[in-house]
Amino acid sequence: MITLRKHVLPPLLALVLLSTSACTSGVAAGIPSAGIPSGGTPSGTPSGGATSKSGGGTSQSAAPAESASPSAEAPQLAPASTVDARTVLAAFKSRDMVGHLQALQRVADANGGNRASGTPGYEESARYVEEQLRAAGYAPVRQSFTFKEDGRRGKTVESFNILADTGGNAGHTVVVGAHLDSVREGPGIDDNGSGVAAVLETARWMKEAGIAPVNRVRFAFWGGEEDGLYGSQHYVDELSAAEIGQTAANLNVDMVASPNGVRSVHDGDGTDFGHAGPAGSKAIEDVFFRYFQENALPAETTPFDGGSDYDAFLSAGIPGGGLFTGDEKRKTQAQAQAYGGVAGKDLDPCYHEACDTI
Repeated sequence: MITLRKHVLPPLLALVLLSTSACTSGVAAGIPSAGIPSGGTPSGTPSGGATSKSGGGTSQSAAPAESASPSAEAPQLAPASTVDARTVLAAFKSRDMVGHLQALQRVADANGGNRASGTPGYEESARYVEEQLRAAGYAPVRQSFTFKEDGRRGKTVESFNILADTGGNAGHTVVVGAHLDSVREGPGIDDNGSGVAAVLETARWMKEAGIAPVNRVRFAFWGGEEDGLYGSQHYVDELSAAEIGQTAANLNVDMVASPNGVRSVHDGDGTDFGHAGPAGSKAIEDVFFRYFQENALPAETTPFDGGSDYDAFLSAGIPGGGLFTGDEKRKTQAQAQAYGGVAGKDLDPCYHEACDTI
């Protein structure tokens, strides 16, 4: 059983997003404009141990590293503490994120036990997300793509991403994404219903709270992640050089409710794992860690190892960051002491299994 509320990561996503998008509202008053490189309209789309999904080393980092940043000058993000964190957290306590997970579970139950790309379960999951976005006042669109199942000789699978924009300066677009598909082996409620719930409820909350970002936020729900990161790669491939330059940052939310999990933030400057993101990624890492430090919450880093939808953005030179609570890696004794849970047990014992349920 997943533990979405335990990790306080969904409301933290909202806090960091408010900082990176330099919102103007009663909730986020006084945040200076985020000096991040510029995000546009894609072609064909609308204007110890830290763990990772596909490997990684060990870091005992409980604070952002103080070592060298990438060679280019890192942009300066507004700190999360300038946002009224108590207001945001209080708002999210009453939000029905679990309801989204229950809805996705019902979808899987009615469609052969999964929500994989190219299946009726994925289509029904997408309709649910679109209905929620429209009800909140967004105008979601689908961005179609195809991929070969099981490599070049497999059958062609038709899938799509869902994109929904706020208002704001399109020249500084922050893309906030979570993959919507599951593996064929199970319903994917942690992986990645939890990320979908966090992003979807953040989008809904921004509308309901009257948040007006200075810089545009694009909420993205990716298809084809479990088959090879196809949806997010297609999205970035469709961007022109100018549009890449107008994409300020990518925040990736993939598995944030692991039942035996940890709190991990992607290692933006590469200090702990040796693979730095583009300039600006350290600033995103620092914003996340600042919140954890100010609230006396243990946290650690996890590497950018190519295992999730941030990969296409980083490869295009777009700053990235995000949250992750763990997959099949085993919890260490030190982690159990810091976060609770069971040492020697997988961070998510049901990772990519039929038991990844609500």
